[in-house]
Amino acid sequence: MFAGRHVLRRSTSRAILSTAVPKRGLLSAVVNPKDGLSDEECEIYDLAKRFADSELAPNMRKWDESSHFPIETMRKAAELGFGTIYCSEEYGGTGLKRIDASIIFEALSGGDVPVTAFISIHNMVAWMIDSFGSKELKEKYIPKLSSMEILASYCLTEPSSGSDAASLQTTAKRDGDYLVLNGSKAFISGAGSSDLYLVMVRTGGPGAKGITSVLVEKGTPGFSFGKNEDKIGWKCQPTRVITFEDCRVPITNIVGEEGKGFTYAMKGLNGGRVNIASCSLGGAQSALQAAVDHVGVRNQFGNPLSSFQNTQFKLAEMAMKLTASRLMVRNAARAVDAQSPSAAAACAMAKAFATEECFKVTDEAIQLHGGYGYLNDYPVGQYMRDLRVNRILEGTSEVMRMIVAREIIKE
Repeated sequence: MFAGRHVLRRSTSRAILSTAVPKRGLLSAVVNPKDGLSDEECEIYDLAKRFADSELAPNMRKWDESSHFPIETMRKAAELGFGTIYCSEEYGGTGLKRIDASIIFEALSGGDVPVTAFISIHNMVAWMIDSFGSKELKEKYIPKLSSMEILASYCLTEPSSGSDAASLQTTAKRDGDYLVLNGSKAFISGAGSSDLYLVMVRTGGPGAKGITSVLVEKGTPGFSFGKNEDKIGWKCQPTRVITFEDCRVPITNIVGEEGKGFTYAMKGLNGGRVNIASCSLGGAQSALQAAVDHVGVRNQFGNPLSSFQNTQFKLAEMAMKLTASRLMVRNAARAVDAQSPSAAAACAMAKAFATEECFKVTDEAIQLHGGYGYLNDYPVGQYMRDLRVNRILEGTSEVMRMIVAREIIKE
């Protein structure tokens, strides 16, 4: 059904992505994810949506219930160019823009939010290597990350440092041609299943300037994993504490310059925040579609629920929240592409607004389903569970407000 790897490269996408996609009911005419997109961006959305409909959505509930991490399905997504979306083509990346990535993640997450969120994290790590790593690291890892032959995890948060990330305590001491790592990271998505870990460690003094980024491969002696956390949502995606005990990593695995790790991490998070917000868009779109479908067939007092003004007003509010969120997210993605001075604030605003408002959409979708919405037979409950954490990871909503406020009041 799909063409070979990297079909999304701009030089080839027009001819390959021409297959028409069937319309998905009246919702798409009112809350249309493709509004304002170019023809090529629409084609990119359509390709990702076809994959979501055929490979993700039919398995979403099963993967959630069994906590199955669908690595082979993600490798199928990589065949379409989704493994390194915005890495350069020089080392095997797809070479697209951040707005393209946002569109892809929105479309994919309509089929499964946590699977898409992991693909976004994997992309963030690949981009950091592509942007700041040495030629040797790029040649070694980017091609395998592109095919998702190897999976990558981002490791910043620690048990005692979440929002205050610059206070991290995992240390890396030089010993000849090696760094010796000691410490732990918490809430690491993909931990245990991923093959490569981009870890922020302290090589210098206190604060942000003492932090360095280093790559650690699974299987390195002294590198171990805790139990898979039992989470409210994102159940198909493993999340573990990772621990380093005298773990020796070659100096050559440092990404970029020593002491610049925190800067790289924050630059990675700007795009990561757009990605996660995009995942909220897709989940909310599917929840709204499910609500529209349900109220159209569910009768009460002799009439379909959709005939009641209260229902109509709820749907209108949900549509407005989703549309406003989408506009903010795409504005932020384009700000990153343009390397705008306001990009960090735009990403923070979009992340806070979209993740909060889209969560409200899923909550209202459950309400419109009535008691049925509380049953696992209906997907709206899973969308709500999976979207809830998006208000926490990649920077909490509170931290996003701090970033925006600082930009507003600085001289």
